[in-house]
Amino acid sequence: MSEFSFSDHSHRRFNPLTQTWVLCSPHRAKRPWLGQVEEAANEQRPAYDPQCYLCPGNRRATGAQNAQYSSTYVFPNDYAAVHAAQPDCTRAALAQVAGTQAIGELFRVESTLGQCKVLCFSPRHDLTLPELSVDEISAVVRAWQQIYTSLSEDPDIRYVQLFENKGAMMGCSNPHPHGQVWALSDVPSEPAKEITSLLAYRQAHAEPDACLLCSYVAAELANAHAPPTNRVVLQNDSFAVLVPFWAVWPFETMIVAKTHVANVSQLDTQQVRDLAAAMQALTIRYDNLFQCSFPYSMGLHQSPTATHPDAGCCHLHLHFYPPLLRSATVRKFLVGFEMMAEPQRDLTAEQAAARLRAQDPIHYKSHAT
Repeated sequence: MSEFSFSDHSHRRFNPLTQTWVLCSPHRAKRPWLGQVEEAANEQRPAYDPQCYLCPGNRRATGAQNAQYSSTYVFPNDYAAVHAAQPDCTRAALAQVAGTQAIGELFRVESTLGQCKVLCFSPRHDLTLPELSVDEISAVVRAWQQIYTSLSEDPDIRYVQLFENKGAMMGCSNPHPHGQVWALSDVPSEPAKEITSLLAYRQAHAEPDACLLCSYVAAELANAHAPPTNRVVLQNDSFAVLVPFWAVWPFETMIVAKTHVANVSQLDTQQVRDLAAAMQALTIRYDNLFQCSFPYSMGLHQSPTATHPDAGCCHLHLHFYPPLLRSATVRKFLVGFEMMAEPQRDLTAEQAAARLRAQDPIHYKSHAT
């Protein structure tokens, strides 16, 4: 029998952050595709759209009017997923939908409070993150710092999620460059799993400063010296951009702080600029991969708030989850086995990282002008 090959043979990879596995089937990348084909995201948009709810000076659907902003712009989400005040869900209220059997064991509800905000990245309607300058993206990071710090001071807020959905394929309802902030009264499931793993790693190593992600990014930077183990896409003084060993989405990446930083508010001026530069460099490569406006969902994982009791073990990192697989029109679906058993991917993390590294660092649109 031939020797095992990570490029040809199926295997499972473990995610120590979430304590889950992903099935890798690299040989499946050769199968023909006759399934769904999406429309390529290459729409030409004006710099200002009078019908856009997010452009400067325009009225939103609720009648509120945007400021004539010239950089970033933050406002309360008009259709927030959570609200700052609402009645508690009592046992009597739960019985209305759960009945009276096994309440508290099989039927549990928690009333959730919070705030939701919208952060416009730029007044320009026609630009996306990779088309902004490092200075402009730095303004976005500084806005994240201000929002995170302010919400951390609210005693009713125990978790702040900063994120962006880019592209209609990822459910974005407006193409104007923007992200969102959801601040909640409880820590959600995904970051809670990561924090549990980070705490367990520190306890297992019996060192006060032991950190899973510090160890992981150091290992990946060491691995980058040999092509077969290189999953690093790019790096600068403060951040490494890599395809995680356990990636689920075809071109999934993480931007990880090289030193132990618990949250975005702790970044100094140079680290802010380095994060902005890493975000720009990565998203340019994304767009260049298939010569399109590359869709993704991106979010920051960090300490739930600046004052959270487990903040010290948390390590700032950004997740990018892009759906495209083979081209600008063929996406990956998480269905069937992946819904019933565990995630599966065709492209290996090493192959994905090599393809992203090979992309031109200059945005493809710049070559056309």
